[in-house]
Amino acid sequence: MLDTRRARPDTVQMQSVALTDAPVSLGWIGTGRMGTAMATRLLDAGHQLTVYNRTRAKTDELASRGARVADQISDLAALDVVFVTVASSADLISVLGGDSGLLSGDEAPSVVVDCSTVSAEASSDARALAASRGVAFLAAPVSGNPKVARAGRLTMAVSGPQPAFERVETFLRIVAPGVTYVGDAEQSRLVKLCHNLLLGVVIQSLAEITILAEKGGVRRADFLEFLNDSVMGSTFTRYKSPALVNLDFTPTFTTQLLRKDFDLGLAAARMLEVPMPVSGLVHQLLQDAIGNGAGDVDFAILLELVAKGAGIELRSEELAVDDGLSGPAAVDGAGNGAPVVVDGVGARATVGSEGHA
Repeated sequence: MLDTRRARPDTVQMQSVALTDAPVSLGWIGTGRMGTAMATRLLDAGHQLTVYNRTRAKTDELASRGARVADQISDLAALDVVFVTVASSADLISVLGGDSGLLSGDEAPSVVVDCSTVSAEASSDARALAASRGVAFLAAPVSGNPKVARAGRLTMAVSGPQPAFERVETFLRIVAPGVTYVGDAEQSRLVKLCHNLLLGVVIQSLAEITILAEKGGVRRADFLEFLNDSVMGSTFTRYKSPALVNLDFTPTFTTQLLRKDFDLGLAAARMLEVPMPVSGLVHQLLQDAIGNGAGDVDFAILLELVAKGAGIELRSEELAVDDGLSGPAAVDGAGNGAPVVVDGVGARATVGSEGHA
């Protein structure tokens, strides 16, 4: 049962987090494209990092930057703080408590920071498992994708024991400069699901009005330039503009992954008795896209479904469109960014199943 309310102090075992002024040893489990982009920021800030991924080749980029590569998850158990970015709820429980899992041996880290998008129930199970070993567990899902991470523009919602949050906040702000502490239990999981429900609603609305303008004789590039310069424009609408103009649906976040978050978000809405008719409709449109073979492409593919319903055939406008993101941000040890602006359209990063919107 989903319950994101603040737990009573007498029901919470507050873990002791023994982090001092001495160097803190850091680990990272899950080095797909998203995990790699996030972990890179810690390395670039001068921190030593030990990394593990089931497919060892996916650690090569981090190893080339100085990370130590572990042979098995349990090799990270003696570290102070371990970050986790995995694809699913089952993966989270497996890497923590499975055979040779992070918490299955004699040693255990002081803090586990899970940046995956998983259900509140799985997060609660992981928190209980960590507590049984005296480990503080922070749920810290992020908003963004690999390109956003490298640009130093991720945001992060964090929930868990506040003393643990305060002790690792410096590292969190290196990974994601926008960090918000939202509670001492699973509140951050609900925050991320709410975020991604809005993501789907916004991209569907953006697709509809863009096709309306195009069918009325306005180029997509011109309409989106107007929109982005207006009070209705946003970081998101500008970032998605190149994909909508040039029909580049290389995935930053797949339709299938967004449907997964809608499944979880609408389940939470049902449990909390919150009507969400607009999100429910978008959920069905995502299902329509997946049923038509568009599950593994970027969720901006909803533009093509709207165009099909409007009876128009889309063509790439083949224009350079600024996505509004800076280049990779230099960071210091405190997580302060120094963004370097790049011209034109940056390379479109792809993500695996661990990707984020």
